[in-house]
Amino acid sequence: MSQIRIFDTTLRDGEQAPGFSMTEAGKLKMARALAALNVDVIEAGFAAASPGDFRALEAIAREVEGPVICSLARATRGDILAAAMSLQAAPRKRIHVFLGTSPIHREAKLQMDRGQVLAAIRDSVSYARELAEDVEFSAEDAIRTERDFLVECLSAAAAAGATTLNVPDTVGYTTPEEIYDLFRHLAETVARGPEVVFSTHCHDDLGMAVANSLAAVRGGARQVECAVNGIGERAGNCALEDVVMALKTRSDFFGVSTGVDTTRIMAASRTLAQITNVPPPRNKAIVGANAFAHEAGIHQHGVLQNRETYEIMKPEDIGLATDGIVLGKHSGRHALAARALALGHVLEGEALDRAFRAFKEVADEVGIVDTARLVALLAGIEGGGAEKVWSLAKVEIRAPVTVEAWPVARVELNHGRRGRVCDLASAPGALDAAFKAVSQIVGVPARVEALDMQYIAADPDEVGADGQGATV
Repeated sequence: MSQIRIFDTTLRDGEQAPGFSMTEAGKLKMARALAALNVDVIEAGFAAASPGDFRALEAIAREVEGPVICSLARATRGDILAAAMSLQAAPRKRIHVFLGTSPIHREAKLQMDRGQVLAAIRDSVSYARELAEDVEFSAEDAIRTERDFLVECLSAAAAAGATTLNVPDTVGYTTPEEIYDLFRHLAETVARGPEVVFSTHCHDDLGMAVANSLAAVRGGARQVECAVNGIGERAGNCALEDVVMALKTRSDFFGVSTGVDTTRIMAASRTLAQITNVPPPRNKAIVGANAFAHEAGIHQHGVLQNRETYEIMKPEDIGLATDGIVLGKHSGRHALAARALALGHVLEGEALDRAFRAFKEVADEVGIVDTARLVALLAGIEGGGAEKVWSLAKVEIRAPVTVEAWPVARVELNHGRRGRVCDLASAPGALDAAFKAVSQIVGVPARVEALDMQYIAADPDEVGADGQGATV
């Protein structure tokens, strides 16, 4: 079975996206996660872009073993030399040279004609090859480049020494049918040696980056450029986790494989979310919080009997240890009984009926019933009733009046037997103060397990395009 190279650009194209900037230490941490994932190539930055990028590339080249470490470079000798210098310590290195080839890039950005573009490709790729054995050439905006000229550009790059020819959909414009046909055409017409690999790099502006990348693989691409959690310019890049798991799950259809250790996918996704403070959407394929979650009762019953009724992958395949059952207002008795049993409570007959009625009341009120709330509910059932032990009545935060002062939280809780109980607490942060007050009331330490920050406004249209608004 043919193997597809996974070229990860989380640290370069991904980091260029607004809101995803990373420190040097963060980049190094992410590079280590990518090495553990066993990607083939890590594009660790753009050496000539900034001193920070150069230093991060140097550190990754020096400290991260396994994958090829790559730097992007424009088709200029200065950029290429900077890339080579940043990669000196890497046992395996690649210089990635790019140049716009489409009419709009030639005319509006480069002010170059076809002949000048071809000359620049030959000069830059041959110079890069003097400094590194592994050289990739990208024809920027290849999808909107005339086919005959694209063939000329890629053939010129291969003749100058490029070992990988990348065909980017820079603006996310193509469709699966088009890119499949293009790669078939390039495979038949581009002059190259047998060692030269075609690569695909798709953006998600029309939501087809993964589909287009998979179609390119079917057309002959043997390298896929992608990013963890799909981050990247504008709407993002092809998501690494999506394309890798598609190739793994449907190997019967695609007939190819990757060398990625899929059990490290979730760890890589969470590492990126921690570094950037931007988690993937709950409904994100593969790594979203809902990817292996089931709330509907019929689905939960099926999954409890046999996971394959509603799942085509195992959570363990991506390194996720979970039963996937989310208890909410759509959940049924089977799911409640199974979760209760896992917590050490046997619910049968009348006890299950009482617990299920109480559970439905709570679920209608709060939506998702987490473990802590379920434990409290079960304790109430076993104590002879389904009353809530504690519920939040009111919380007020008083801002400090001086720089030295701390916020003060006033919390009111309702108790099934004791009624309303109130207490005050202060701490360095408002959230800390609130939970300190809760701990004082209930008499046990409070620990934050999850925090959800949401924008609020009286009218959704009042929140500006920049996302400004109050948060809770």
